[in-house]
Amino acid sequence: MNLSVTNSPFTEGQATQINELLQTLTPEQKVWLSGYLVANQQFTANGAPAQSQTGASNQATAQGELSANTEAMLQDKEPAITPEKRSITLLYGSETGNAQGLAEIFEERLSNIGHNVTLKAMDEFKPKNLKNVEDLFIITSTQGEGDPPDNAAELHEFLHGRKAPKLEGVRFSVLALGDQTYEFFCQTGRDFDRKLGELGAERIYDRVDCDVDYEEDAEKWMANVINAIDTAPEGTQNEQVVSESIKSAKEKKFSKSNPYQAEVLENINLNGRGSNKETRHIEFLLDNFGEEYEVGDCLVVLPQNDPALVDLLISTLGWDPEEQVQISDEGDTLSLEDALTTHFEITKLTKPLLINAASLFDNDELNEKVEDNEWIQSYIEGRDLIDLLNDFDTTELQPENLYQLLRKLPPREYSISSSYKALPDEVHITVGAVRYNAHGRDRSGVCSVQFAERIQPGDTVPIYLKRNPNFKFPTDGDTPVIMIGPGTGIAPFRAYMQEREERGFKGNTWLFFGDQHFTTDFLYQTEWQEWLKDGTLGKMDVAFSRDTDEKVYVQHRISEHSAQFNEWLQNGASIYICGDEKNMAKDVHQAIRNVLIKEQNLSEEDAEAYLKQMKKDKRYQRDVY
Repeated sequence: MNLSVTNSPFTEGQATQINELLQTLTPEQKVWLSGYLVANQQFTANGAPAQSQTGASNQATAQGELSANTEAMLQDKEPAITPEKRSITLLYGSETGNAQGLAEIFEERLSNIGHNVTLKAMDEFKPKNLKNVEDLFIITSTQGEGDPPDNAAELHEFLHGRKAPKLEGVRFSVLALGDQTYEFFCQTGRDFDRKLGELGAERIYDRVDCDVDYEEDAEKWMANVINAIDTAPEGTQNEQVVSESIKSAKEKKFSKSNPYQAEVLENINLNGRGSNKETRHIEFLLDNFGEEYEVGDCLVVLPQNDPALVDLLISTLGWDPEEQVQISDEGDTLSLEDALTTHFEITKLTKPLLINAASLFDNDELNEKVEDNEWIQSYIEGRDLIDLLNDFDTTELQPENLYQLLRKLPPREYSISSSYKALPDEVHITVGAVRYNAHGRDRSGVCSVQFAERIQPGDTVPIYLKRNPNFKFPTDGDTPVIMIGPGTGIAPFRAYMQEREERGFKGNTWLFFGDQHFTTDFLYQTEWQEWLKDGTLGKMDVAFSRDTDEKVYVQHRISEHSAQFNEWLQNGASIYICGDEKNMAKDVHQAIRNVLIKEQNLSEEDAEAYLKQMKKDKRYQRDVY
């Protein structure tokens, strides 16, 4: 039955509009509407503003007809308003898997409490769909000198371009991951946060910037975002739920808070006598470990500071090594010696550390210096806490303030250099010892020199696994794979070749390896030559930079084999790069781009677009540091 001017008090225009609306309503919506109209009439009768007599008479007629039709239905079902939850889009930008892991935990938590969540890597999300999102949450890391992760680059560029849409009505929040030792700390997260605000989106909760020890801050961000979009008494319920969710996710496997004590089986120097380098091959026993790892995953080690450096620092401070010092806001304590050995980072300075030191030291010169950001960036390069204490006297710093000054000692991540399928009871890593002299003192890497000088077979080391979903190799033997890994970047490729050998795969692999000298620095040389001989490895090109008058690196070998490299790409090869990000990875990227320009007659822009598409297709993956 349709309304018309003959069977209702409405004009022809009103009747047409009502009929169009009624055709779109569900039975439940019609019931609710009828109840709303009855309640509205009751409100008017009980003291609402008076209407004209004609209007009142017509409304009474309508009410009578409506009541007669719906009274029975209203008795069976009380009208109620249930607000619909806004849809949530959760995007992550991740290079090594940290941001992705947090995003997956957050998505699970949101879904468990009834939210409709779309979780995507940023390169899987179409930027033009931004205008359609309702609640947008971003979790992203930052690479190198403030660059977005590979899978966040396109969205980052789109948002900062002319085609970015206005985002009024969108609510958002950003969780940024970074490392305070870098000048552009959490830059990508800051970029997204600022730009979304400029485009008109509403910041539902302030951005949180996380240092390398990100877990606690990430938990708080998740809890507070949920409290912002849901109703919970003072937020206590949601915060507890989120924390328990992350805790339970961690308890399913070994983690930073629950590491596995792995026995060291072997600790061997891979470099020959006379080498300028010391690269350790370390094998751990995984007895009753209970977890599998994949090629491309990382092993995380919880290191300790050098005891000699700790002793020197305590002497510089002039404090009692047995004195109990606070290490957290919660009041946890350790002896000063244990805190400086296992808990606090003492070998690096950061901008926040200098700013905190200025407030704690009560040193006028330092107070003036930290006003200059350029001075800060110059000063922290190659210096540590002992340098700071020697350069800026203080009598104000007290043991109870130490935790306000120093950040936690970060774990160290190493690419796994063994295959679980080949060696299920072991895990191997390849570690280059870091030693250098700066500002008149010898320095060393915390974990690498711990392995080189203080860890022997039979010792145990706290470890846990970390998945790297963005560095995964083909599971079939037919996909051509190009591996580029100078120095310790060789690690995941050794693991991949072990796995291919275990599966009986032959050929379709091409290794580019480089180091300083052939005779002393060809890491795992015997193994590579055996794989090349038996056909597990299809092709190998090496570059030893100090063996020739003119230095030759892996990017030069790529250029020399430009035509064949391009042929592999056109045959569907995937490229994997592992190693130094600042120089090697950028130079290799340029060399590959030059191959495309030369062999396929592409412009620089088209060559870059080609490589971007390869990244989207997971045919161009990097594990760089």
